[in-house]
Amino acid sequence: MNELLSQLIPVATRIFLLGGIAFVIAMILTPIYTYFAYKYKFWKKQKTVAFDGRKLTVVSKLHAAKIAHHVPTMAGCIFVLAITITTLFFNLSRPQTWLPLAALIGGALVGLIDDILNLRGHSAVAGLRAPVKFTMITILGLGLGWFFWYKLGFTAVHIPFIGEWDTGIFIIPLFAFAVVAAGNAVNISDGLDGLAGGLAASAFSMFAVIAILGEQFGLAGFCLTIVGALLSYLWFNVYPARFFMGDIGSFALGVSLGVVAMLTDCLFILPIIGAVFVVETGSVIIQQISKKLRGGKKIWSATPIHHHFEAKGWPETKVTMRFWVIGNIVGIVGIIVALAGGSV
Repeated sequence: MNELLSQLIPVATRIFLLGGIAFVIAMILTPIYTYFAYKYKFWKKQKTVAFDGRKLTVVSKLHAAKIAHHVPTMAGCIFVLAITITTLFFNLSRPQTWLPLAALIGGALVGLIDDILNLRGHSAVAGLRAPVKFTMITILGLGLGWFFWYKLGFTAVHIPFIGEWDTGIFIIPLFAFAVVAAGNAVNISDGLDGLAGGLAASAFSMFAVIAILGEQFGLAGFCLTIVGALLSYLWFNVYPARFFMGDIGSFALGVSLGVVAMLTDCLFILPIIGAVFVVETGSVIIQQISKKLRGGKKIWSATPIHHHFEAKGWPETKVTMRFWVIGNIVGIVGIIVALAGGSV
């Protein structure tokens, strides 16, 4: 036991130190971002139409005060820069951190384009249209998937309680699916103060534990680097938010989360750890299907489902905190399933 502890303590110290470094860098960058955000008026514009062209009357009413008070967006650039700097200088590893870092930066670039259009455009969609974003993230996912297959040599995924599923070259589209699904899920969930950031911090914490158990210490360090940077972001983003992460942040987090799940061989654990993200995305899909098949009738007052609870009278803070609690519970369940199912 003493020998095991003597081996783990230096590794654990380094991993947590990476999170601390990212936290400090993000704290330093925050006033710089804030200065430029207010100087150049990075005010977030609320979308006024849904995917099907209908007006978002419920959401617009719920968040009218936020839009009127001019809360800046694109604050995701703070933690993206903090994570990138920390990883480049202290945790760069070809087999473990190249790919998630590339995913983080690639997702951030897609989100940056969307945010710039949101700030400077005049469309009711308030940014890139959904099919355009989907296409861009898919291309990114396929490129990352090629590196995962050709350069890192992965050709199989583990199914808990069953074993390895050898997919060969088809690991590329499977990888792309994980990236697209996670990227869009986090993006969709970013609708309340602190919600997406808190859920992402929880998810990456759980994957850090899985990576440590699998002796992927570089990847574990990357996960805790994200957590450290997100804790700085959440300090200012909890209700009432000083700023929003924007698509630059949500896509960066979601895409890299999908990559981390693939690198830890926990693709089928991802829907458990990210169950809240799954429910948020599922609520949107089911709502759209219902409106198409039932002549415009809705199942929920508004989607994603966090807006439904807001419309029912729950304070924004209550929705966020309860979703955080659920996120941590399902995260622990995910770790248990990973251990019991042989994924780790």
